[in-house]
Amino acid sequence: MFFLHAGYRIGELSIHQNYITYKHKILMQNQKKLLIIFILILLTLVVYWQVKDFNFAGYDDELYITENLHVQSGLTCESIKWAFTTFHAGNWHPVTWLSHMLDIELYGLNPMGHHWTNLQFHIANTLLLFFILQQMTGAIWKSAFVAALFALHPLHVESVAWVSERKDVLSAFFGMLTISVYIIYVKKRNLLRYFLVFILLSLGLMAKPMLVTLPFVLLLLDFWPLERLKYYFHHQSSGFQSLNLSRLIWEKAPLFIPVAISSVLTILAQKDAGALYTFEALPITTRIANAFVSYAGYIIKTIWPQNLAVFYPHPFGTLSLWYVFLAALAIAVISFFSIRLFKQHPYVAVGWFWYLGTLVPVIGLIQVGAQGMADRYTYIPLIGLFIIVAWGISDLLKKWHFNKIVLAVFAIILISVFSTQSYFQIKHWKNSTSLFEHAVKVTDNNWLAYNNLGLALMRDGKLNDAVFYFKETLQIRPNFLKTLDNLGIALYRLEKFEEALFYYSKALTIDPKNAGIHNNTANVHTALGKLEKAVQHYKKAILIDPEFAEAHYNLANVLVTQGKLEKAILHYESAIKKDSGHSNAHYNLGCILLNQKEYKEALTHFAEVIKINPDYKQAYNQIGIILLQRGKIKKAEKFFSKAVQIDPGYKEAINNLLILKQMTQQDEK
Repeated sequence: MFFLHAGYRIGELSIHQNYITYKHKILMQNQKKLLIIFILILLTLVVYWQVKDFNFAGYDDELYITENLHVQSGLTCESIKWAFTTFHAGNWHPVTWLSHMLDIELYGLNPMGHHWTNLQFHIANTLLLFFILQQMTGAIWKSAFVAALFALHPLHVESVAWVSERKDVLSAFFGMLTISVYIIYVKKRNLLRYFLVFILLSLGLMAKPMLVTLPFVLLLLDFWPLERLKYYFHHQSSGFQSLNLSRLIWEKAPLFIPVAISSVLTILAQKDAGALYTFEALPITTRIANAFVSYAGYIIKTIWPQNLAVFYPHPFGTLSLWYVFLAALAIAVISFFSIRLFKQHPYVAVGWFWYLGTLVPVIGLIQVGAQGMADRYTYIPLIGLFIIVAWGISDLLKKWHFNKIVLAVFAIILISVFSTQSYFQIKHWKNSTSLFEHAVKVTDNNWLAYNNLGLALMRDGKLNDAVFYFKETLQIRPNFLKTLDNLGIALYRLEKFEEALFYYSKALTIDPKNAGIHNNTANVHTALGKLEKAVQHYKKAILIDPEFAEAHYNLANVLVTQGKLEKAILHYESAIKKDSGHSNAHYNLGCILLNQKEYKEALTHFAEVIKINPDYKQAYNQIGIILLQRGKIKKAEKFFSKAVQIDPGYKEAINNLLILKQMTQQDEK
């Protein structure tokens, strides 16, 4: 009995010690995780903190924020409805629009806030990636290494530092959440958890259609590290429920419903924007060739991230056949060996096909836009390559002495190098000028970079420099319509009217039904005093686009000069109808009505001007005149004073105040 009792006590003590050891192990793991989280957040903030001082980029940010009145109205019923029904900017991504609208509510047009939101999502994606990999594999440090590469690799700078790429970090956020919930689902399958996977994937697709391949990613994860393929794996590493291959595939079938809807809507949106290339314009052989070269190019840039730019021009059939052949051969060889290694090293195949598969929507087989490749497209795909590096190097060095020290040193050096490169790459995103100056410097024949650099310089008032870069653009693409128009605008502002007309006539030869170019051509004719020709072009612009408010406004101004006031009034009213926020149209119409002694109607328009633009000094002055006409001297004085407060040198308002003072003095006498 004594020995039995002693044995029982020893067994009880052993269980207690094991429990303490287990608790200690869990505590140590949690401490490691907290340390890793802290380091990941700190490193990301150190590298990206500079974005708080950056401006909006002069490339798509105007479409998404700075010139988008729907977004600038914030979260209203009308703007929310617009978000779900528009193909603006060639995309259907309502969740992205709602995100930008929320930023407007929080930060207005202060770019710091918008950049900060992008950075927050990037940090969240980094932490989610760490937790996903750690939960699936149990490998804390390998998962941390992949997350660090994701957070700090220079190829990911574009997705984070560019406000317009909110769609990238936002869709990735929902993609990471989808995988996280999927892991919970496969541990214990039920309809509610699957429905949550479905909803999160749908939200991700409504942020950016890049996630159309996510069901395939989930299937890859079923193979490794979840090891869900029944009869193939001899053990279940994390207690995940296994199925046979056909059931694993059918399990993903409902997820293709939002994928199909998103794909159709995206194609319709791109067609509507005119960004989708036909197979006549870009043959399938050219697309496939560029796809192979892009796959290889992204790998090279992953290993050696130099000469990164916001835009890489599409080669359009100029690629060397040898270059295409070598790229295709490399892709085929890596694919072959990744399959051969699957049983011993399944992460190689999973990582490689993650990379290949997630790039399919943007690899150029369906060509959208004029880019050959883009850094932002690698935001999710590079995770696959990072997984191969993290697990592969660990396996290669596992028989080495001091392998843990070697791995740690390697990881620190690599992360330090990428962090430094990212830090300096981010600096190029400070403003439009620095962004496109860098793109011009590191790429060849980059017509879009030249054009956008010219635009940035024109916005800064450096018109002669802008003209130089616009002409450089035309050396590469002589018929690029946007540059012909931009060059015309720059020359018009430099008062080189005849030269501006030369480029506008060329533009109209290319596209005679371009309302904007007709309007700008008319502006030049107006400046030259050729009013009849100006009227002809304004009318053509309105005929092409009846909703063109600026053309109505400009035509009205010419009609006023010609003394045709009744017709001018009609076009001012049309401009206001098309654009209720057109303060100049309200003001000019108010001036005509004031001269016609229609004081009440004139006052309404001047009041609207002030509502739209509280610093419109002329409107305050005109209201003061109307009030003075009505004998409301004290009220008139307030409006004249407000005009002078806005502009202390505004002579007309100063003179009106002097007249008012003289009138008051005479009344007192």
